[in-house]
Amino acid sequence: MSFLSYLDYAGIALFAATGALTASRKQLDMIGFLFFAVVTGLGGGTVRDIVLGRVPVFWVLNPDYILICCAIGVVVFFTAHMVESRYRLLIWLDAIGLSAYCVMGAAKGLAATGSPTIAIVTGTLTASLGGVLRDLLANEPSVLLRPEIYITAALVGAAVFTGANELGMPLYAASVIGALAAFIIRGGALYFGWTFPTYKHKPGRHPDEVM
Repeated sequence: MSFLSYLDYAGIALFAATGALTASRKQLDMIGFLFFAVVTGLGGGTVRDIVLGRVPVFWVLNPDYILICCAIGVVVFFTAHMVESRYRLLIWLDAIGLSAYCVMGAAKGLAATGSPTIAIVTGTLTASLGGVLRDLLANEPSVLLRPEIYITAALVGAAVFTGANELGMPLYAASVIGALAAFIIRGGALYFGWTFPTYKHKPGRHPDEVM
Protein backbone atom coordinates (compact mmCIF):
# COMPACT_ATOMS: atom_id res chain seq x y z
CA MET A 1 0.00 0.00 0.00
CA SER A 2 1.06 3.62 -0.48
CA PHE A 3 2.09 5.86 2.39
CA LEU A 4 -1.20 7.76 2.10
CA SER A 5 -3.13 4.51 2.41
CA TYR A 6 -1.43 3.77 5.72
CA LEU A 7 -2.15 7.32 6.84
CA ASP A 8 -5.79 6.89 5.85
CA TYR A 9 -6.19 3.68 7.84
CA ALA A 10 -4.36 5.19 10.82
CA GLY A 11 -6.58 8.27 10.88
CA ILE A 12 -9.76 6.22 10.67
CA ALA A 13 -8.61 3.81 13.39
CA LEU A 14 -7.71 6.65 15.76
CA PHE A 15 -11.01 8.45 15.23
CA ALA A 16 -12.87 5.16 15.65
CA ALA A 17 -11.08 4.70 18.99
CA THR A 18 -12.26 8.13 20.16
CA GLY A 19 -15.81 7.21 19.20
CA ALA A 20 -15.61 3.94 21.13
CA LEU A 21 -14.13 5.74 24.15
CA THR A 22 -17.09 8.11 24.06
CA ALA A 23 -19.40 5.08 24.08
CA SER A 24 -17.55 3.79 27.15
CA ARG A 25 -18.09 7.11 28.91
CA LYS A 26 -21.81 6.75 28.19
CA GLN A 27 -21.74 3.09 29.36
CA LEU A 28 -23.30 1.79 26.13
CA ASP A 29 -23.51 -1.82 24.97
CA MET A 30 -21.40 -3.43 22.26
CA ILE A 31 -23.66 -2.17 19.45
CA GLY A 32 -23.30 1.35 20.81
CA PHE A 33 -19.51 0.99 20.72
CA LEU A 34 -19.60 -0.21 17.12
CA PHE A 35 -21.97 2.58 16.09
CA PHE A 36 -19.85 5.34 17.61
CA ALA A 37 -16.64 3.85 16.24
CA VAL A 38 -18.01 3.63 12.70
CA VAL A 39 -19.68 7.07 12.66
CA THR A 40 -16.65 8.82 14.13
CA GLY A 41 -14.15 6.96 11.98
CA LEU A 42 -15.98 7.37 8.69
CA GLY A 43 -18.03 10.54 9.15
CA GLY A 44 -15.49 13.12 8.01
CA GLY A 45 -14.37 11.14 4.98
CA THR A 46 -17.98 10.51 3.96
CA VAL A 47 -18.79 14.22 3.91
CA ARG A 48 -15.56 14.87 1.99
CA ASP A 49 -16.45 12.37 -0.72
CA ILE A 50 -19.99 13.74 -1.04
CA VAL A 51 -18.65 17.30 -1.37
CA LEU A 52 -16.20 16.13 -4.05
CA GLY A 53 -18.90 14.14 -5.84
CA ARG A 54 -17.01 10.89 -5.29
CA VAL A 55 -19.83 8.36 -5.07
CA PRO A 56 -20.07 5.63 -4.01
CA VAL A 57 -18.14 6.94 -1.02
CA PHE A 58 -14.84 5.35 0.00
CA TRP A 59 -16.15 2.83 2.55
CA VAL A 60 -18.70 1.46 0.05
CA LEU A 61 -15.90 0.79 -2.42
CA ASN A 62 -13.66 -0.67 0.29
CA PRO A 63 -15.57 -2.27 3.21
CA ASP A 64 -12.26 -2.85 5.03
CA TYR A 65 -12.73 0.60 6.52
CA ILE A 66 -15.91 -0.55 8.27
CA LEU A 67 -14.18 -3.69 9.53
CA ILE A 68 -11.33 -1.62 10.97
CA CYS A 69 -13.76 0.61 12.84
CA CYS A 70 -15.67 -2.40 14.17
CA ALA A 71 -12.47 -4.12 15.29
CA ILE A 72 -11.39 -0.98 17.15
CA GLY A 73 -14.82 -0.76 18.77
CA VAL A 74 -14.59 -4.34 20.05
CA VAL A 75 -11.05 -3.82 21.40
CA VAL A 76 -12.04 -0.65 23.25
CA PHE A 77 -15.16 -2.37 24.66
CA PHE A 78 -12.94 -4.88 26.45
CA THR A 79 -10.07 -2.55 27.38
CA ALA A 80 -11.49 0.93 28.08
CA HIS A 81 -11.81 0.21 31.82
CA MET A 82 -8.02 -0.11 32.03
CA VAL A 83 -7.52 3.57 31.20
CA GLU A 84 -7.44 5.92 34.17
CA SER A 85 -8.66 9.01 32.29
CA ARG A 86 -10.59 8.07 29.18
CA TYR A 87 -11.40 11.66 28.26
CA ARG A 88 -7.72 12.66 28.32
CA LEU A 89 -6.90 9.69 26.08
CA LEU A 90 -9.83 10.59 23.84
CA ILE A 91 -8.71 14.15 23.16
CA TRP A 92 -5.08 13.12 22.53
CA LEU A 93 -6.11 10.33 20.15
CA ASP A 94 -8.38 12.87 18.47
CA ALA A 95 -5.36 15.17 18.06
CA ILE A 96 -3.30 12.41 16.41
CA GLY A 97 -6.22 11.36 14.20
CA LEU A 98 -6.81 14.98 13.18
CA SER A 99 -3.15 15.30 12.20
CA ALA A 100 -3.23 12.23 9.98
CA TYR A 101 -6.65 12.85 8.50
CA CYS A 102 -6.15 16.51 7.54
CA VAL A 103 -3.31 15.38 5.27
CA MET A 104 -5.32 12.51 3.84
CA GLY A 105 -8.31 14.74 3.17
CA ALA A 106 -6.14 17.35 1.49
CA ALA A 107 -4.48 14.70 -0.70
CA LYS A 108 -7.84 13.39 -1.87
CA GLY A 109 -9.15 16.89 -2.53
CA LEU A 110 -6.03 17.74 -4.52
CA ALA A 111 -6.22 14.51 -6.52
CA ALA A 112 -9.90 15.07 -7.33
CA THR A 113 -9.76 18.75 -8.31
CA GLY A 114 -6.13 19.85 -8.65
CA SER A 115 -7.02 22.95 -6.62
CA PRO A 116 -4.86 23.78 -3.57
CA THR A 117 -7.74 25.79 -2.10
CA ILE A 118 -10.16 22.86 -2.32
CA ALA A 119 -7.46 20.55 -0.92
CA ILE A 120 -7.14 22.70 2.19
CA VAL A 121 -10.93 22.83 2.62
CA THR A 122 -11.39 19.07 2.22
CA GLY A 123 -8.46 18.39 4.55
CA THR A 124 -10.01 20.57 7.23
CA LEU A 125 -13.47 19.05 6.77
CA THR A 126 -12.19 15.49 6.83
CA ALA A 127 -10.24 16.01 10.03
CA SER A 128 -12.91 17.96 11.91
CA LEU A 129 -16.31 16.49 11.17
CA GLY A 130 -15.81 13.03 12.69
CA GLY A 131 -15.17 14.53 16.12
CA VAL A 132 -18.06 16.95 15.73
CA LEU A 133 -20.48 14.13 14.85
CA ARG A 134 -19.19 12.05 17.78
CA ASP A 135 -19.80 14.81 20.31
CA LEU A 136 -23.17 15.71 18.81
CA LEU A 137 -24.47 12.14 18.97
CA ALA A 138 -23.12 11.67 22.51
CA ASN A 139 -24.65 14.96 23.65
CA GLU A 140 -21.27 16.08 24.96
CA PRO A 141 -19.71 19.55 24.61
CA SER A 142 -18.31 19.73 21.11
CA VAL A 143 -14.56 19.88 20.58
CA LEU A 144 -15.35 23.03 18.57
CA LEU A 145 -16.64 24.72 21.73
CA ARG A 146 -13.52 23.99 23.77
CA PRO A 147 -11.33 27.08 24.15
CA GLU A 148 -8.19 25.41 22.74
CA ILE A 149 -7.33 25.72 19.06
CA TYR A 150 -8.88 22.88 17.03
CA ILE A 151 -9.98 23.57 13.45
CA THR A 152 -6.99 25.85 12.88
CA ALA A 153 -4.68 22.88 13.52
CA ALA A 154 -6.38 20.88 10.77
CA LEU A 155 -6.34 23.87 8.43
CA VAL A 156 -2.62 24.49 8.98
CA GLY A 157 -1.75 20.81 8.54
CA ALA A 158 -3.70 20.63 5.28
CA ALA A 159 -2.14 23.90 4.07
CA VAL A 160 1.42 22.81 4.91
CA PHE A 161 0.94 19.49 3.12
CA THR A 162 -0.60 21.18 0.09
CA GLY A 163 2.10 23.83 -0.08
CA ALA A 164 4.90 21.27 0.24
CA ASN A 165 3.29 19.13 -2.44
CA GLU A 166 2.96 22.11 -4.78
CA LEU A 167 6.66 22.87 -4.26
CA GLY A 168 7.50 19.37 -5.51
CA MET A 169 8.40 17.78 -2.20
CA PRO A 170 8.12 13.95 -2.12
CA LEU A 171 4.69 12.75 -1.04
CA TYR A 172 5.80 11.02 2.16
CA ALA A 173 7.84 14.07 3.24
CA ALA A 174 4.98 16.48 2.53
CA SER A 175 2.63 14.19 4.44
CA VAL A 176 4.91 13.96 7.46
CA ILE A 177 5.51 17.70 7.80
CA GLY A 178 1.81 18.43 7.26
CA ALA A 179 0.79 15.97 9.96
CA LEU A 180 3.51 17.24 12.30
CA ALA A 181 2.41 20.84 11.82
CA ALA A 182 -1.18 19.94 12.72
CA PHE A 183 -0.14 17.88 15.74
CA ILE A 184 2.24 20.53 17.10
CA ILE A 185 -0.53 23.13 17.02
CA ARG A 186 -3.26 20.89 18.42
CA GLY A 187 -0.94 19.23 20.93
CA GLY A 188 0.37 22.59 22.04
CA ALA A 189 -3.18 23.84 22.43
CA LEU A 190 -4.03 20.88 24.67
CA TYR A 191 -0.83 20.98 26.70
CA PHE A 192 -0.27 24.73 26.98
CA GLY A 193 -3.86 25.92 26.53
CA TRP A 194 -3.21 27.92 23.35
CA THR A 195 -6.28 29.90 22.31
CA PHE A 196 -7.27 32.77 20.05
CA PRO A 197 -8.73 35.99 21.50
CA THR A 198 -12.46 35.58 22.09
CA TYR A 199 -15.37 37.94 21.59
CA LYS A 200 -15.57 40.10 24.72
CA HIS A 201 -18.38 42.51 23.99
CA LYS A 202 -22.03 42.25 25.02
CA PRO A 203 -23.14 38.58 24.92
CA GLY A 204 -26.24 37.46 23.06
CA ARG A 205 -29.51 37.41 24.96
CA HIS A 206 -31.29 34.23 25.93
CA PRO A 207 -34.02 33.30 23.41
CA ASP A 208 -36.71 33.63 26.11
CA GLU A 209 -35.73 37.27 26.58
CA VAL A 210 -36.21 38.02 22.90
CA MET A 211 -39.65 36.46 22.46
